[in-house]
Amino acid sequence: MKQLVVNEPFNMTYCTVEKPTIQGKHDVLLKISHIGICGTDTHAFAGNQPFFQYPRVLGHELAAVVEGIGEGVAHVSAGDRVTIIPYVHCGECVACRKGKTNCCTSLQVLGVHENGGMGEYLVVNENMLVVGNDLTGEQLAIVEPLSIGAHAVRRSELIDGDTVLVIGAGPIGLGVARFAKLRGAKTVLMDVNEKRLLEGKKWTDPDEILLVNEQVVEKLKEKFDGELPAVVFDATGNQQSMESSFEYVCHGGTLIFVGLMKKTITFHDPDFHAREITLKSSRNATLEDFMTVINHMKNGDIKPGYVTESLAFDDAINYFENRNYNTNKAQITL
Repeated sequence: MKQLVVNEPFNMTYCTVEKPTIQGKHDVLLKISHIGICGTDTHAFAGNQPFFQYPRVLGHELAAVVEGIGEGVAHVSAGDRVTIIPYVHCGECVACRKGKTNCCTSLQVLGVHENGGMGEYLVVNENMLVVGNDLTGEQLAIVEPLSIGAHAVRRSELIDGDTVLVIGAGPIGLGVARFAKLRGAKTVLMDVNEKRLLEGKKWTDPDEILLVNEQVVEKLKEKFDGELPAVVFDATGNQQSMESSFEYVCHGGTLIFVGLMKKTITFHDPDFHAREITLKSSRNATLEDFMTVINHMKNGDIKPGYVTESLAFDDAINYFENRNYNTNKAQITL
């Protein structure tokens, strides 16, 4: 079978390997149909992705069809359409015991710590699969990135009527904005790129949008009746943006960092304490978040248009090498 491997930064090649086979009784053989390309993949290609080693097969936003199952598999059958929870957790550590499998102390993520699904076939344990026979392959392959947004919103504990700022109109930020809106929040979506902001407005249906400028605090107060938002999400993974986001949170409010980067974040402690800001990180997602996304998809709450570029598997290297990522979500189809 054919695979796509990033050997080192800026060096990606196709290779032919043997088709994987079922080894354990809970193994499932998958025929991959759709592969989403995300910031993790592009950062890995460019050499600036944390927790990453080369060579690696990328690909963790996946849709597939079950081709074969081990003798002990109980909850999926041959022919099922599935998405994959790409976070391999131990089930025994302090985080797993609390149900926070997304931040297991020995977490291994497909396409990051282990080889992923950027190829024709993949074998995984059945507990990593979520069946979605009512959904298309395109939909199933966006469940994972949207689940990250759903998880961040759940982490925020926002309630109906809360005021919310989402910084970053990329794939993750759009998911955050959409699920905040579905929870009943009054939302503002903010970005430095006007075109991306306008496109994001169509998909997320925010109450307001805001182009980043030097008067962000004043503009936010205008949009929130003289107050700063109660909940702020930063989905940029940009140091300057993340450090500035402390300025946008109201007294007693909450700031959630959804984006990830390698550098150190600093903030002004007296202001942080004066506002008694609650600061949270949000990492990956859990089965609960995957099911939240799937249920909203089935209910029609997730509109088409999240995927803005589709490419053939044989065109994937060109996509990475050209580094023209001016799209919300690119997806490889096999």
